[in-house]
Amino acid sequence: MSIKIGDKLPAGSLAEFIEVESEACSLGPNTFKVEDLTKGKTIAIFGLPGAYTPTCSAKHVPSYIQHATDLKAKGVDEIWCISVNDAFVMGAWGRDQKATGTVRMMADGNADFSKALGLDADFSKFGMGVRSQRYSLLAVDGVVTQLNVEEGGKFEVSNAETLLAQLS
Repeated sequence: MSIKIGDKLPAGSLAEFIEVESEACSLGPNTFKVEDLTKGKTIAIFGLPGAYTPTCSAKHVPSYIQHATDLKAKGVDEIWCISVNDAFVMGAWGRDQKATGTVRMMADGNADFSKALGLDADFSKFGMGVRSQRYSLLAVDGVVTQLNVEEGGKFEVSNAETLLAQLS
């Protein structure tokens, strides 16, 4: 069963490749608990099938980079991209997309978080195994307040423009 508006995000961990070492984070992949990262924050999250894939690279990530300032003006504290890839791939893809400092590229390496959301998808027929469905959601203090899940193969409701319009 898929997560729905009003539900709390499931407990889970996501990994992020950290480019610059800080007191709280070491250089390289760092694992974070979702419940810790969302506490007291408004997070725009979008999930997609895979790094470097055509629609994800040409449309999905760029829409959030383009509208990051607008989303933040509407009260969004952070923007996350979640994909079933490892943190190294997500870090490289984030650099390639020029997302660093704008969109946190969060790795769900084994699809555990996507499965917990009920938003996993079997892409085995494409040689990609279990992945994430394409979606967007807004979480306020860990509770889902907006949710947009795409029909298979579509890119119509999970873009930044749709989520931004829902914040008006």
